[in-house]
Amino acid sequence: MFQPILQNIYDDINRLNLQGKQADYIPELAKVPSHKFAINLTDISGQNYGVGAVDEKFSLQSIAKVFAFTLAYRLKADTVFEHVGVEPSGDPFNSLIQLEQENGFPRNPLINAGALAICDVLIGELPNPEQDLFDFIRKIAQDEQITYNPKVYHSEKATGYRNRALANLMKSFGRIHNEVEAVLDLYFKLCSVEMSVHTLSQTFLLYANHGRLFPTDEQILTSSQTKRLNAIMQTCGFYDEAGEFSFRVGLPGKSGVGGGIAALHPEKYAVAVWSPLLNPKGNSVKGIKALELLTTKLGWSIF
Repeated sequence: MFQPILQNIYDDINRLNLQGKQADYIPELAKVPSHKFAINLTDISGQNYGVGAVDEKFSLQSIAKVFAFTLAYRLKADTVFEHVGVEPSGDPFNSLIQLEQENGFPRNPLINAGALAICDVLIGELPNPEQDLFDFIRKIAQDEQITYNPKVYHSEKATGYRNRALANLMKSFGRIHNEVEAVLDLYFKLCSVEMSVHTLSQTFLLYANHGRLFPTDEQILTSSQTKRLNAIMQTCGFYDEAGEFSFRVGLPGKSGVGGGIAALHPEKYAVAVWSPLLNPKGNSVKGIKALELLTTKLGWSIF
């Protein structure tokens, strides 16, 4: 059922003259060929269906914030919300103005300030923060080869002035408890994680499966925590375009400026798309259109 629909969507997207721009403010991302496009869907039984460059790795960027928050939520339970909120930002993902007005408290864990706060939490909770975080990501992805791209990491570290400003502003309000450079280093490595859409959709099956890891059935998050995390993705997962994504697609998910989007339909499937051409909000142009076509053709959304 899924394979012909994905092929149809892939063909439709390639016929459209969709325009966008790579995230050239991170120089390494500007080098990714603009024509790249892939879709992979993993159904609730673990079956995979894909079209395009499904096994080619790309930089997850903000999608990886979901994994860091998953680990922090697992470790801290509801006390994690002492560090981040759950409200949509309605502002760009790297806004300083909102953070200043709200005393350094990030609106949610999926914007840059929120992910920096979560990295600070992980440094405070984990004996070996970098190793433990990446081991956790490898565990939920069931792929021991997952790591970050050193070129993307160094590119981000060399140009991440806005993120440094966010972290230092939060530090001035007492919201960051560890050394700012240590928090930034973990954050830049997190954003530089690489996966293929094949691996990414399999990893996101966790959030479609009530927090249980497939196929071992290990409970990573409780069903209640998974529901809440999915709600945060629904309302906050697409920067200041989350409402538009809900309106057009109707699935919880998370985008990244590397051109990836991961989304899910609870108890049915997880899906990942990748195309590096972004709209002005920082979301993949082809990715959003592909997911809109998917929920339209399937006749399934959460609404």
